[in-house]
Amino acid sequence: MTPAARVQAAIELLDTVIASARAKGAPADRIIAEYFRTRRYAGSKDRRAVRDLIYRAIRLCGPVPANGRAAMLAVAAQDESIAALFDGSPHGPAARGEGEKVASTGLAPKWLAAALRASDLGGREIAALLDRAPLDIRVNALKADRESIELPEAGEPLTSAQGLRYPSGVQVEQWPAYLDGLIEIQDLGSQLIVEALPVKPGDTIVDLCAGAGGKTLALAARLGNAASLVAADTDKRRLGNLAPRAARAGAAVDHIVLLDPGNEMRALNHWVRKADHVLVDAPCSGSGTWRRSPEARWRLDPAELARLNRLQDHVLDLGAHLVRPGGTMAFVTCSVLDAEGPDRVAAFLTRHPDWSVIELSLPVGAPRGGGVRLEPLRDGTDGFFIACLRAP
Repeated sequence: MTPAARVQAAIELLDTVIASARAKGAPADRIIAEYFRTRRYAGSKDRRAVRDLIYRAIRLCGPVPANGRAAMLAVAAQDESIAALFDGSPHGPAARGEGEKVASTGLAPKWLAAALRASDLGGREIAALLDRAPLDIRVNALKADRESIELPEAGEPLTSAQGLRYPSGVQVEQWPAYLDGLIEIQDLGSQLIVEALPVKPGDTIVDLCAGAGGKTLALAARLGNAASLVAADTDKRRLGNLAPRAARAGAAVDHIVLLDPGNEMRALNHWVRKADHVLVDAPCSGSGTWRRSPEARWRLDPAELARLNRLQDHVLDLGAHLVRPGGTMAFVTCSVLDAEGPDRVAAFLTRHPDWSVIELSLPVGAPRGGGVRLEPLRDGTDGFFIACLRAP
């Protein structure tokens, strides 16, 4: 592909990414992968260059662009080498027309930027949410140890017990250690959260929003398979990935429970008031993970945030039914918005005044609204909020 053809391919893909963001459809990485799956003529350098152009445009444009061409013109406005490729050459983008609109730049849509600032995030903190994230792995203590494991590349030791950091783009999924379950991809923040949970061997632990089980597997490794783990979720596709992942990792997960949305307690009735600890890793906006999915901020609007807040309240109330007297429940979101952290804890305590907040000890983060908030700029992690609550 010529440089101009790469720009045109990025424009076409951005059109699809923008439409998908508006419809809350597939994420950008999946769209890009599918595009090149049907275009075998594009070499690895072409794919990498097009992908870089797309994410450059996504990070640059705060409000949702009108289309992919407007987004790429915003990149061209800041880069003369890209602007020169809008020359009408074969397979490249048409020359820019007089008065043709360029997408607005910024950190986020105006309402969302205001919500971030109301959550005490300044411009540098918000900008860091859009940086490229490193690649963090967790050495699986059930099979290996960070100090002795042999990997194709040496990683930077992290503050978590088994964490290593690599530059973005390292293909650890192709390493034998990954294929054999000796390592898992997991952000430092997620690793530290699992290490901070007040759990011990012998506990019954319910991971209520387990997804594909990243934190479930980390709990199994932390406790040496000496706890009874229950992984539950409403997403059949994601939950279906847990069993093979657990087998690969050598992790003992006692129960994998598919929940019916709105009728979750039907499947959870066995654990009512029996769990020593419930982990509520709640569905959220993902504002703390924009480094990996920057187009996610285009998907969010006030109505969607309100829907997520209602869902977060719902799963917290579900979790409260499962905790034994004196047991604990952790509330986690990969968000830096107060609406998805401190505000939800305050609302829960209003509904359940007999519950109390207990402090957690993490080596990073700062206190925030009854919990701890982690941020990319200060802590070198994805953005997270975690609070821990004790049942009466």
